[in-house]
Amino acid sequence: MENGLAGGDRGEMERILNEETLGYVGLCSDGEPYVIPVNYVYTDGTIVFHGSFTGKKNDFIRANPRTCFVVGRQAGEVRDHAGATSCHIDNDSVICYGTARLVENVEERWAALNVFNRRFHPETDGIARERAEKCCVVEIRITEMTGRVERDRSYRRMRHVFAGDDSDTPAAEEMGGSAVDCGD
Repeated sequence: MENGLAGGDRGEMERILNEETLGYVGLCSDGEPYVIPVNYVYTDGTIVFHGSFTGKKNDFIRANPRTCFVVGRQAGEVRDHAGATSCHIDNDSVICYGTARLVENVEERWAALNVFNRRFHPETDGIARERAEKCCVVEIRITEMTGRVERDRSYRRMRHVFAGDDSDTPAAEEMGGSAVDCGD
């Protein structure tokens, strides 16, 4: 595996997003950071999760809808930090940057909740519309996502910018590097 940044790896990052079930939403309001774990569904450039209509998460989204969403997973054993080998762990991660919105329309919430429900309970029927009236849905429209897959001290970085983003940065650029070695 090469060290550096590769373009065109949207599919690999989407695979990681679709395989994981727990992600972390990062929000910020008036200089105060706030990160929460959520179950989610990823669909074509959008992260969807649900929760209460009230609370700190919703207050932060209303104050500043710019958000960051992260999934990560350990893909190997943690190496012995006291031994002769240097500290390292194989891992995969995806970081999504975007804008969150509280879905106000009940029909949109109902559709989103059914997509969410099918991901976690594919054997069940759709949820009742009345449940959508009582449940807040948050949609994060992703503008950019970056990823990293690391195996055996080599890593590959990925980046995708979604159409409509105002960024003038190209979708792929060279960024060489190697895993941080904290033991040798």
